[in-house]
Amino acid sequence: MATTTTVGIVTAWQDAANRQDADRLLALSDPQIEIVGPRGSGYGHELLRAWLGRAGLEMTTLRVFARDAVVVLAQHGVWRAADSGAVTGEADLASQFRVAAGRVVQFARHDHLDVALAAAGLSPSDEQV
Repeated sequence: MATTTTVGIVTAWQDAANRQDADRLLALSDPQIEIVGPRGSGYGHELLRAWLGRAGLEMTTLRVFARDAVVVLAQHGVWRAADSGAVTGEADLASQFRVAAGRVVQFARHDHLDVALAAAGLSPSDEQV
């Protein structure tokens, strides 16, 4: 089933990001991946590598919503200082992904689950149980 494969790719991507495994993250990402965040959007592996290096963000997935090539994860994020590992912030958020040809082609972070679901064209009925 495509959704299982898509969710599996997104889960592996998120795991690589949490482990700061840049090589695995890049292998799971399209070379022209679009990264959308609170400061706007950009493209490519270099931007993704830079984001991974500075974000200090670890996300725990709480809920999964998916249909076809789109996945939204409801998550709890914890930001840590690069030098000390001390927690600098935490919040509930949502991550939106689009997958094509076995790779993540878009990653967008949203402050609210309902906004992420709307942007992805998903609804609560798309929750994976």
